[in-house]
Amino acid sequence: MTTLEDAKVTPVVLGGVRGGPSVPTLRKDRWWIQPVFTVSVLAAFVAYATWAAFVNNNYFVGAAQHRDLISPFYSPCLTATCVPGSHPGSIITWWTISPALLILIFPLGFRLTCYYYRKAYYRSFWWAPPACAVSDAHGSYSGESKFPLFFQNIHRYFFYAGLVFNTILTIDAIVAFRQPGDGLGFSVGTAVLLINATLLWLYSLSCHACRHLCGGGVKQFSAAPIRHRIWKTLTPLNAKHMVFAWMSLVFVALTDVYVRLVASGAIHDYGFHF
Repeated sequence: MTTLEDAKVTPVVLGGVRGGPSVPTLRKDRWWIQPVFTVSVLAAFVAYATWAAFVNNNYFVGAAQHRDLISPFYSPCLTATCVPGSHPGSIITWWTISPALLILIFPLGFRLTCYYYRKAYYRSFWWAPPACAVSDAHGSYSGESKFPLFFQNIHRYFFYAGLVFNTILTIDAIVAFRQPGDGLGFSVGTAVLLINATLLWLYSLSCHACRHLCGGGVKQFSAAPIRHRIWKTLTPLNAKHMVFAWMSLVFVALTDVYVRLVASGAIHDYGFHF
């Protein structure tokens, strides 16, 4: 029998500095494809969302086209600049520029502080590190304790705000069944808003903060059977958080594109009424 005393000990020496040697990696595969792809998609989304927020038009399809469709970038539309029919009643009179600039703070804040997206843009934009077994591009490391990275700690609060916006977008999807002048109906736009709301809920409910909210801090699951059941339900979703993050990101932009094309008259929202 071999005992622990008889086992040979191999010393492990950790050397070098952050940033790695002059040769960043010995990997021969195309490890750089994933960070480059991530940069491209995220940069394209930020560029489009910025343009869509500032353009301040073609975000609502109303009674003139027998529809009730609103872009997720502009919902809820609560400012004085909202087009007629796009706001639920009360408005913020002192805000005179694009309402999207007031709204996007919260969903973008939720994504920016998301645990998965941190990994994605830390690797792709900052190369910290860009891939496994590839040296870091930075010579020092302070974690998320310095400005502006300590703002990552408020992710859970953006998560709560995200639930509010998910509820609003779900209501928008239900309202989209209303076709002014024709009664109730179903159209491509209705389906788009329903899919968008569903993907946003899947992204939010698969969030690490959501899983921790439901099961974190419980010392004994047998003493909290309801929280344990919710935690077990959310755990499989959490395993697919990355997939839902990308699907919801791309589709929310496509939803804005679709509403914008219909509102501008470029395409027709095909459907039927009951």
